[in-house]
Amino acid sequence: MFENNENYSSAAYSEPKKSGFGRMIAIALCCSVLGGALGAGGTYAVMSGNAPQLNSAVIYESTREMPTLNVAYSDGDSSPELSAADVYELNVNSAVGITTSVDTNFFGYRTTSAASGSGFILTENGYIVTNYHVVADANSITVTTFDGSSYPAEPVGYDEDNDIAVLKIDAEGLKPVTLGDSGKSRVGDQVCAIGNPLGELTFSLTGGLISALDRNVTIEGTAMNLIQTDCAINSGNSGGPLFNMYGEVIGITNAKISGNSMSEASVDNIGFAIPINSVKDIITGIITDGTVEKPYIGVTISALGSEYRRFGLYGVVIQEVEEDSPADKAGLKADDVITAVNGEEITDNSDLTGAVSKCRDGDVLKLSVTRQGEELEISVTVSVRKRSALGGSEQQEETDEDYRVFGNFPWYGQGSGTPM
Repeated sequence: MFENNENYSSAAYSEPKKSGFGRMIAIALCCSVLGGALGAGGTYAVMSGNAPQLNSAVIYESTREMPTLNVAYSDGDSSPELSAADVYELNVNSAVGITTSVDTNFFGYRTTSAASGSGFILTENGYIVTNYHVVADANSITVTTFDGSSYPAEPVGYDEDNDIAVLKIDAEGLKPVTLGDSGKSRVGDQVCAIGNPLGELTFSLTGGLISALDRNVTIEGTAMNLIQTDCAINSGNSGGPLFNMYGEVIGITNAKISGNSMSEASVDNIGFAIPINSVKDIITGIITDGTVEKPYIGVTISALGSEYRRFGLYGVVIQEVEEDSPADKAGLKADDVITAVNGEEITDNSDLTGAVSKCRDGDVLKLSVTRQGEELEISVTVSVRKRSALGGSEQQEETDEDYRVFGNFPWYGQGSGTPM
């Protein structure tokens, strides 16, 4: 679905069914026919601390916690809070504009259009982070820095489910961001975003507050736990950095709600960002060995059919259990209905996929299960598996038998289920 006006269009996400809001917008794919320069001039950011270099890629991360891989530390604990102007001056040379060329087939006629988004410099030698949806299906990618320099970029890898992509440009001596700890964020904290709204207003600063943490949002069927902010987030901002007031990246902007709520009230200032803690390991895995680790339990699920929901029944039904998977070892079976996870009610696929996605290897999920009228409690130990970072999301093979029948009703509607 696309929103259009005479000057630009942006890719749109469908409204989460439980929210009652308007459409969820993927804010970066801003296709502009106006064109425009991507910035000029600039300042230089100063960071404290030494930068040991391993494998020729250095990631800067605040001392407020956790190394993963090639990490150099700035003195985050003793740094004072900054003004928004200071955050901008410190980081504008680390933000980038991203322009892609995308081929589209309209009724047999292939056309090429430009799309714009944002990103940020992760390492001095040219690793760039952005959203997957900014660069999806791109034929070519160009990264532009604040001083006006442009570089062709190649994708290193991506994780579609977490809307993350890593690019590489042939450059040295770039100014990288410092990664913060999104786990220390609080509702009410001030934040700033740097990006390219509409693909035209390049390297813009917007500011606001953290409105909510761990907000469960479903975007095109994929559940994500995001930071909600009232920072102005518009088409073209996607993939850009969200900073705390220490100048550290705590999120990656990726979505907004726009339009009207179901009561026809207008919706304003509801934007979202991916917490940096949830994707640090994914990003470093893509860079170091070209793989993405995914938590899984080994089932394919679908929401209960509408007939059951009409009678007040809720949950998700297991279509298939993968042999020798964590679910199989725990004793889950096809046609089991999962009604809760760790005591939290399950109403649709996103509730369960969101719970699994937040797990690490060895975490235990306690599932409430209904099996032929019997109520069971089954504990499943989550495992992880790797896939190529350029291999796309794991896909469920389509079959002719897309649903099972229980009594007079199918447990779930037609269509392949959600593997997890």
